[in-house]
Amino acid sequence: MGKRKKSSSKPMGPRKADPLPTTFTCLFCNHEKSVNVKLDRKAGVGQLDCRVCGQKFQCAVNYLSAAVDVYGEWVDAADAVAKQDTSEPRTYESVVHTPGFEKRQRGLKDPGRDVDEDVDALEG
Repeated sequence: MGKRKKSSSKPMGPRKADPLPTTFTCLFCNHEKSVNVKLDRKAGVGQLDCRVCGQKFQCAVNYLSAAVDVYGEWVDAADAVAKQDTSEPRTYESVVHTPGFEKRQRGLKDPGRDVDEDVDALEG
């Protein structure tokens, strides 16, 4: 005596992917779900704005872009600005006057002379 034949289950179709989010956490005010992203594919522009602090950002989009891509570009742009501010310390130039410096400079900037002649004059 054999076993009963198992009834085969129907094949399941491909799993539906969860939709990507369109609301995000703001980088500046840290409020959750306060940043909305709108895509205008005809104009090729993605707009991002925070409802709480009013922060806005725009970038170019194409037919493959999603709201997550606009948010990612905003994060990258904010990081680049923050890195630029920290890497370039503000320096203030001090002016030092040395006697006779202006006279030497005026002598080299003669319009009739060539730059090579000026270099030769400095060396000689």
